[in-house]
Amino acid sequence: MATGFSRLVIAGLSGDSGKTIASLSFLRALRRRGLSVSVFKKGPDYIDPAWLSAAAETDCRNLDTYMVEPDVVRRTFVVHAEKSDIAVIEGNRGLFDGRDVSGTHSTAELAKLTGTPVVLVVNAAKVTRTVAAVVKGCLVFDPDVTISGVILNRVAGRRHFRVLEGSIKDFTGLPVLGAIPNLGDDSTLIPGRHLGLVTPAEYKYDTDLWDRLLEIGEDHLDIGAMIEIARSAKPISCEVLAAVASAPANVKIGYFRDSVFTFYYPENLEALEARGAELVPVSSVEDNGLPEIDALYIGGGFPETHADELAGNRSMMESVKHAAVSGLPIYAECGGLIYLARSLRCNEKTYPMSGLFPIDLGMHPKPVGHGYTEVRVDEPNPFYPVGTAIRGHEFHYSGPIGDLQEVKSCMAVETGVGVGNTRDGLVAGNTLACYTHIHADGVKDWADSMISSAAKHAAKHTRKAAGNSGASGGFKSMAI
Repeated sequence: MATGFSRLVIAGLSGDSGKTIASLSFLRALRRRGLSVSVFKKGPDYIDPAWLSAAAETDCRNLDTYMVEPDVVRRTFVVHAEKSDIAVIEGNRGLFDGRDVSGTHSTAELAKLTGTPVVLVVNAAKVTRTVAAVVKGCLVFDPDVTISGVILNRVAGRRHFRVLEGSIKDFTGLPVLGAIPNLGDDSTLIPGRHLGLVTPAEYKYDTDLWDRLLEIGEDHLDIGAMIEIARSAKPISCEVLAAVASAPANVKIGYFRDSVFTFYYPENLEALEARGAELVPVSSVEDNGLPEIDALYIGGGFPETHADELAGNRSMMESVKHAAVSGLPIYAECGGLIYLARSLRCNEKTYPMSGLFPIDLGMHPKPVGHGYTEVRVDEPNPFYPVGTAIRGHEFHYSGPIGDLQEVKSCMAVETGVGVGNTRDGLVAGNTLACYTHIHADGVKDWADSMISSAAKHAAKHTRKAAGNSGASGGFKSMAI
């Protein structure tokens, strides 16, 4: 299938170049014009996509060729982009930064894979003519990347802008598509913390934030020129696959969805629904206990910044632990692992967690694990066959206090850190918890195993209910 649609990559020379502010401002300006937008984030990330989703008023999709095969990434992009008026991809790190010297999995490689022109955001603080040299270097570094314009960030004033713009035009031939003034620390718009920006679910903002972003877009970006560059993208082809048939699974899968736990790729949840699961959102801080469900998915998030609230809701923690001990299938990632631990030490205080795993965790001032991971399943567990190779990512400041001898694990870490001692994937009964985040498009059997585990648990519960028809109503799992 070949199709043509407007699309644009907003990339940078490095992290903190201003990509996110430029992207959010551009998206608000597009929505102001009444254009439908599809939005994407290059690489593994949850926080920036949450902000991009809020600004674009639609789900942001991650495009990552390490966790997911490139052909699948391109197909995902086309399927979700072609029906919108314009598709916007925000890059990550520097344009050519990848996993190795060849720039594998970089924003540049994604731009080539999707045939998308690039607008380069440059931090112009304390520099003038040298910017032109850097941009010129990007142009010749990989001629197959179509760099179509430059946005200048942190411009000090009119004189600063004139020198920057003249140098870039004279020495690169590229148009300057915007000049965002020096706003100081970007946290004046959206506060940051140890994993990046705060999440939209936690940020107490009103329409003033969107008004300010729209003002930046309208006053400091050439929106019309950026749209024209997006329209210049050539048709892109991809393989068309038949949709996954919805099976009559008749299972309910709960998932923590609140201000604490927000790290879920849309494809993970959609993969469960596509296979017939009913998703049931659960609040870890407001609900008193689990509803009637056949499995539980606990994603990542910020339990460390909500430790007081989580620890204060003992009824939910006891409900989760009881359900796990009673055989409920539970899949937990990163923040979910913390929730299932015995305790969490942060800010010189120890908070009790649910206590399913006899492991104590502590927060560190620097990341304990950060980046792509590769693990191999080497022990039995509820969800993956032994021998399964999994590519994912991790970003956690927490790590174990003491040894892990009391805890059973099922994954050998070949790349990354995991829970420590080259291990990840803690196992207790039908529960698996790991620091590694996975993407359902890259781990094909994950959704099927979740559905299968939930169906087995539901059948077991049904058989027990039939054998105890005289018992009182309510959800009661068999203890193991």
